[in-house]
Amino acid sequence: MTLARSTRLLLPALVLSSLLALPGPARAETEHDGQAWVNLTVMGSLSGPLLYFGEVQPRFDENGSRIGTAIFRGAIGWKLSSSLSLYQGYGHIVSPVKGGRDIVENRGFQQLNWIIGHPAKGELSSRTRLEQRWRSDGSDIGWRLRQMLRYERPLVAERGLNLLGHGEAFVAFNDTDWGARAGFDQLRSFAGVEIALPGKSTIELGYLNQYIDRGGGRHRVNHAASFSLFIRP
Repeated sequence: MTLARSTRLLLPALVLSSLLALPGPARAETEHDGQAWVNLTVMGSLSGPLLYFGEVQPRFDENGSRIGTAIFRGAIGWKLSSSLSLYQGYGHIVSPVKGGRDIVENRGFQQLNWIIGHPAKGELSSRTRLEQRWRSDGSDIGWRLRQMLRYERPLVAERGLNLLGHGEAFVAFNDTDWGARAGFDQLRSFAGVEIALPGKSTIELGYLNQYIDRGGGRHRVNHAASFSLFIRP
């Protein structure tokens, strides 16, 4: 079996296994919250195959009434082929705490982007990200793998409107003194549209569901209105 075929089988299996690992609702204590996630990303080529991206992401929680997380992230990459790109990046994440000191996380990551193919007149792609996480409320380094599968298909081709959906599974490799636990961490699912702007820039609008396993039979589900602007100079 070829590497490409093996990987095509592995990626959906990884997401499916995470779904099957979720506990049934009868046993779960689930907390819900309405949120709004905003993402501004600038990305492109510095020179030839040398790539870059930088992004700012404020996320509003408690039904959109306050900033719960602010993410600043950037990476330098290399285009290995027309369908494969590899990045090394860094993220700075601030989570305000009511009546206390902000929790600050610094995060290194390695990322592999892969355009898998074009089934059913659309595009299927993958993003694999390995993270190293340091937080201000502990001293341990947390290792986490994130696997996303994304599919988009033209809805109104001549107007640059695409249907868009993606799912991303998070798996932690180790326990930490700041609260990370080895095993399934969370699952994010998105459904919406992609709108073409002049040039190569795009807007993505839709609904994002974030399911978080908090341990001990406790779970959190965030229902987020998601808005992303991707600027490609």
